[in-house]
Amino acid sequence: MKYLPSQLLFLLQDRRARRNIRSLAEFALFLVVLVIVYSMLFHVIMAQEDRDYSIITGFYWTLTVMSTLGFGDITFHSDLGKVFSIVVLLSGIIFFLVMLPFTFIQFFYAPWLEAQNKSRVPRHLPPEIYHHVVITCFDPIAITLIQRLKQYGHAYVLLTSEVQQGLDLVDQGYSVLVGELDDPDTYERARVHQAALVVALNNDMKNTSIVYTLREIAPDVPIVANADMDDSVDILRLAGCTHVFQFMNMLGQSLARRTLGARAHANVIGRFEDLVIAEAPAMRTPLEGRTIRDIGLRQATGITIVGLWNRGRFTLPHPDTVVEASTVLVLAGSEAQLASYGAHIGEPETTVSAPALILGGGRVGQAAVSTLREQGMAYRIVEKNPRVSQDGEHCIVGSAADHQTLLRAGIETAPSVFITTHNDDVNIYLTIYCRRLRPDIQIISRATLDRNINVLHAAGADLVMSHASMAANTIINILTPDRVLMLTEGLNIFRCRIHPDLVGKNLLTSGIRESTGCSVIAIFREGSLRINPEPTEILAAEDELLMIGTATSEKTFVEKYPDM
Repeated sequence: MKYLPSQLLFLLQDRRARRNIRSLAEFALFLVVLVIVYSMLFHVIMAQEDRDYSIITGFYWTLTVMSTLGFGDITFHSDLGKVFSIVVLLSGIIFFLVMLPFTFIQFFYAPWLEAQNKSRVPRHLPPEIYHHVVITCFDPIAITLIQRLKQYGHAYVLLTSEVQQGLDLVDQGYSVLVGELDDPDTYERARVHQAALVVALNNDMKNTSIVYTLREIAPDVPIVANADMDDSVDILRLAGCTHVFQFMNMLGQSLARRTLGARAHANVIGRFEDLVIAEAPAMRTPLEGRTIRDIGLRQATGITIVGLWNRGRFTLPHPDTVVEASTVLVLAGSEAQLASYGAHIGEPETTVSAPALILGGGRVGQAAVSTLREQGMAYRIVEKNPRVSQDGEHCIVGSAADHQTLLRAGIETAPSVFITTHNDDVNIYLTIYCRRLRPDIQIISRATLDRNINVLHAAGADLVMSHASMAANTIINILTPDRVLMLTEGLNIFRCRIHPDLVGKNLLTSGIRESTGCSVIAIFREGSLRINPEPTEILAAEDELLMIGTATSEKTFVEKYPDM
């Protein structure tokens, strides 16, 4: 009940609600007048029958008859009185039992319920909130980003201009604020001056409007925006955007860099000062079929295998682990060590001349084409829409689900196939189809939603990249540049101080990898970064560790060795 006054106040602030209440009041006034008239006529007719009643009795009789209660303790004896009773009864049925409830519900109760629901959506953030992230759009990127923010304890607020969407999001447990995205008052109420970051994920036009609006009231707040068109990048920067990304292009480029036959043997996926993290597919390399001990990469190149991806499952390396064709090595080392790795692996035994297939010629597919072209690799696009590409030599018009179309595209000899449509269901279908047609082909697929990554791996994809995860990781890396570096598919690099329980122990006997699932890839000591320390390295109290592991492994490490 303590919220009733605020809900009524919220109701009265709405112009339509005030108009409805005025109409309800006019109808109530009409009923009052009608009751008074009927009460006066009651006394007139009773006087003709030589009976006298009090004023209260007149109102009593009128209300009992109009409400159809009809106690029968007071009745007319004359025909005129009985006709009058019938008129009062019928008008009571119409006005009291039909129109009054309908009018009350229509003009007051329903608007009041609507106001009650609307009052559940916050319209102001508390003044004590600081360093929060303001997100201007609810989409797969926002969903994944919010999960990452919760994981690392960052506050956030999701802006929406639709009250009903805000109610739905509140019911789902999201922190929401209702307001128009081009209204400075919305950002004032969102405490944007105290925000750590604003993330604009709308279309290019809306993002530009948001940035201009923000720069008028908060010239210093960092803003991250997504741009769909190339021309929008410069426009958003001119508008005052701090960071502009083309996440679709980034996804296509990342997919293309992981193809077999590329010039680089390893694809760099992250950097932390002088430390480089790279992924290297083992398919059709001298590593395939050998154990980690037999490969001896650390002794030969200085680079360390810190993890293995196998169809979406991340595992820590063991000397007796066999590298399979579907395995992707996660390597950590310096630029020089990464170059040594490339020289150590050598050129592929067979030169890949057949074109790689790209299923889907949208923005992701076109970005993959640009990267393959830069690498000097042959490619072929399969696309239903003939207007997507004017290059007949490299484009096959038709459905990727049609066997003859894939045969014309060269599925029988292609080293890799990229599945780049924006529909995860279609991607899963095409992954299964391509795997049945070519069990030995490298399949690299895009996932729009994180929850479909494991499904795509189970369907037969060798590598899967999530558009939402890649974008969310990029934003998180901007928010926490010195503490956390998020890589692909939930693989994180994080920095932490030495726990007292680890002081004086070496890496071999510390049990960090066995008990938490994380690996130490570098040590910060006396202002320098020691990459790939030896297992016999003794940990000092002043050291800081640079760790790599999945989100689950990181959580286990933090719980076992909390920051003191």
